[in-house]
Amino acid sequence: MFLDVLRRRNPAFVEAAIKLHREGRIPANAYVLDLDAVEENARLFKAEAGRHGMKVFAMTKQVGRNSAFCRAVMRGGIDRAVAVDMACAVACDRAGLKVGHLGHLVQVPRDEAEMAASRLRPDYWTVFSEEKAREAGAAASKAGRKQALLARIHTEGDTFYRGHEGGFRAEDIAAVADMIDRLDGARFAGLTSFPALLYDNEKKTVLPTHNLSTLAKAAEALVKAGRSDIEVNAPGTTSSAVLDTLADAGATQCEPGNGLHGTTPLHAIEDLPERPAVLYLTEVSHLHADRAYCFGGGLYIDPVFPDYDVKAIVADAPTTSERALASVEIPPPSAIDYYGMIDATGPAKPKAGDTVVFGFRGQAFVTRAFTVGVSGISRGDPKVETIENIFGQPEDWPNLR
Repeated sequence: MFLDVLRRRNPAFVEAAIKLHREGRIPANAYVLDLDAVEENARLFKAEAGRHGMKVFAMTKQVGRNSAFCRAVMRGGIDRAVAVDMACAVACDRAGLKVGHLGHLVQVPRDEAEMAASRLRPDYWTVFSEEKAREAGAAASKAGRKQALLARIHTEGDTFYRGHEGGFRAEDIAAVADMIDRLDGARFAGLTSFPALLYDNEKKTVLPTHNLSTLAKAAEALVKAGRSDIEVNAPGTTSSAVLDTLADAGATQCEPGNGLHGTTPLHAIEDLPERPAVLYLTEVSHLHADRAYCFGGGLYIDPVFPDYDVKAIVADAPTTSERALASVEIPPPSAIDYYGMIDATGPAKPKAGDTVVFGFRGQAFVTRAFTVGVSGISRGDPKVETIENIFGQPEDWPNLR
């Protein structure tokens, strides 16, 4: 689905990625990033958030915490990250992108709290329970600092993905804030929930969830209890196009992830300010019967849309031609994606070694793919900056030069 947008809005990126792969500079099974476009997207997002007075924390998990991506985001003016887990926080910190928000969606394990407090020193730390608040406060106190904590809240009618549940009752927020303020090394800073926004496939737009109104009502209750300067963290399906909605609900923090590389669901159906800046590249391994088999490892399709005819560019030279498109069967989530299966009966005639390019709204961090940062595409001089694993660590890939 995102391949159509890539071909139309960033064809130079597609062609540069194919060229670099043909030259042996990019491995198969790689999420490739247009760093120039990422920087441009970050800059426009930061400006729009600034217009609303909102703090911006970049999410990096979707592109495997790639260090070159982190640096491009920083060049675009975003100097803080939201870490989905401790691996994310460590990778961003190593790349120089300070941790602005830790603990949401994944809480900090008990024995990693001291490292988080002393080394990572996040601006905000989300807790789901009194036990986790005590762990964070104790770790911060030991590090000689006071940690700003956000309380994850919920109430009846809120939406959570299965396995994401947890948090304090929104109705108890005043008492929760007082409890946190009594802890050594901690202070209550505000609220969070997820998802605050979701894409509605029937209406073809992004809409607020009940969670967003829960955040707004809880913030109002805190004001009535005499509190001020309340941070409201409202992540989910974040592009610059939705910041008006978040600001109107009182959000003070936003956390673009897919928005920074132009792959939120809304980007697939509307031309938003952010341009597409990520693609998945692999190559044909072999042919069997009427199919060509391409190497997998990163064939993850985020299930925000109903099933659709997945297509890829299959070529032995740079192109975005429609004649290079072929339908591809992706293994189901229950299977290991060793290979994707390309229809070899159409206009595209795959050969072993051909480059294969997909447009995915990916989640690279749950795959075994490489991540590759490429600079200079906007100048017509593409250069591979980094080849890394999903933890943002350099890979000694053959032919790296």
